[in-house]
Amino acid sequence: MRAGLVRQAIHKQPWSFVGPAITQCLAAAIVAGSLGAARSLPSGSDLATFAGLLVVIAIYLCAIVVGVTMSSTIAQQARDIALVRAIGAAPGQIRRAVAGQAALVAIPATLLGVPLGTLGGRLWVDSLVTHAVTPTATTFTAHPLALPIALAVTLVTSTIGALLAAIRPSRVRPAVALTDTAAPKRQIGPIRIVLGLLLVVGGVAGSFAIANAQDAEESAGSFFVLLAMCVGAGLLAPVLLRITAPPARLFGRTGRLAADNLAARSRSYSGALIPLVLAAAFATVKVTMHTTAAHVTGRAEAPADLWLDYSGTAIYTGFAAVAALTTLITVTLGRRREMALLRLAGAPRPAALGVVFCEALIVTLTGLLVAAATAAATLLPMLPSAPYVPLGVAVTGVLGVAVVVVLGTGLPALGVMRRPAIASLGDGA
Repeated sequence: MRAGLVRQAIHKQPWSFVGPAITQCLAAAIVAGSLGAARSLPSGSDLATFAGLLVVIAIYLCAIVVGVTMSSTIAQQARDIALVRAIGAAPGQIRRAVAGQAALVAIPATLLGVPLGTLGGRLWVDSLVTHAVTPTATTFTAHPLALPIALAVTLVTSTIGALLAAIRPSRVRPAVALTDTAAPKRQIGPIRIVLGLLLVVGGVAGSFAIANAQDAEESAGSFFVLLAMCVGAGLLAPVLLRITAPPARLFGRTGRLAADNLAARSRSYSGALIPLVLAAAFATVKVTMHTTAAHVTGRAEAPADLWLDYSGTAIYTGFAAVAALTTLITVTLGRRREMALLRLAGAPRPAALGVVFCEALIVTLTGLLVAAATAAATLLPMLPSAPYVPLGVAVTGVLGVAVVVVLGTGLPALGVMRRPAIASLGDGA
């Protein structure tokens, strides 16, 4: 039965596995590229230490981001899992089936990601030579264990994310699960709230703890502080979305529908907020540290140092942004039945799209506010003066977050609404 459940899930909802496949591919690429860079740079140098740190950060980031995207995919199968449970499937069979889905997607994604990462690592090391960061004799050498290490990372993170997502739907009674998929629960568990608060508070405390650390320790510590606060914010996202959604009601019926939809789907969107906030906050922290230092001293930093830090930042920010994008696409496509019902109830296509774009605006504002708060909590204890962010940099960051959210929600919605509503309704059955 397990093999049948795996094939059925992938055959029925292949679009929902695109997001995990892309993030797994990128995760494998980052791990493979970082391992090769750490092996290629001069042994014992600060660059080798920096590259080793990139490997550690890559593995931690993959554990969070790949797990989140896999969880979002499994959440789309709640109704199917309930139906399978109703005909006699045991909870253990469901959990093994979702683990099989994760493995089935992770293996080809990793096989594609490792050579891409090898190429990317080679280009990155070459760029360090070009920018005079490392000696001209430095050449990239791929790590011999890149494939098994990357495969272990993607398999473990994907499987854990899938198993965690399958705990509740595999154990809940089928009738209750079917009811929840028709009308999602609005309550948020106390364990989730407490864990989210602990991570946020722990992140703030960690920021003060590393304020007087050395540069290398500060760089590593600031990432894990950010990671703790971003995951904590993601756990608290259902609460945060319900706080930021009500002002949308001022925009009439469209705003009211958008606010109600976000309140009902806040759990789904919380999976997208973790990588979205991580991307925005991580980039903000890195850029602000450099712009503030240049503003205070009146001297521009060495181009080589800037390139080293910004190139690494771009890799991880881009990875998290892609994860947020694919998660939003998965969530939006999973709502095609809901959007079809809205149109069948008499809402014209522009009105239905207006609701989706209003939701995107709320998610964008929430992500920006949480990212700004997270970045501030990380930066303020470490900076000797008030943070300085040029207006152009700030505008670019805001537009970047908006583009990710609009692409992840608006474009899939446009694609869904091009089809007849009755066809989309049949897909969601």
